[in-house]
Amino acid sequence: MQGIPVASLVIGIASSPAERRHLARLLGGSDAFLIVSTVDQAREFLGVVEAAPAPPTRVALAEVAPSPQPPPPDLAVDSDRRVLRWRDQEIDLTRLEHDVLLCLVHAPGQVWTYERLHLEVWGNRHLGRGSDMHSVVRRVRGKLASLNATATIHSVRGVGFRLAPV
Repeated sequence: MQGIPVASLVIGIASSPAERRHLARLLGGSDAFLIVSTVDQAREFLGVVEAAPAPPTRVALAEVAPSPQPPPPDLAVDSDRRVLRWRDQEIDLTRLEHDVLLCLVHAPGQVWTYERLHLEVWGNRHLGRGSDMHSVVRRVRGKLASLNATATIHSVRGVGFRLAPV
């Protein structure tokens, strides 16, 4: 392939805005870089790149893992009874509230993208504004607050949600 320039593309994966800014500073000297929130987004992009005729491309993936956080103490989701338990208190959950919270509780601190949550909870691809998801998250936040739990669901603007300390 002599004579054909080889483009270099660096794809950075970072779940939070702060991590994406940090990664942008690290990758700023690269000829071309793209920062996405999830590995799935990177794969989606690469599928588009691979489908289009282009000169050979070398791809390097750089992943920034979210800061590991322990699960909130005394917070549990009882799937058999579909209840949220905080210390000695319980509150009933709808199926959607249960499924969203279950995702977030099993990976505290990890950002769940709208797409990933929608696929996991609703079983289809996220196609719009996500008012259905925001409504469920608002109800779960209210239930966590009514129990005086020390955890809540934080929005990561334009990306998704994560369970984090209050």
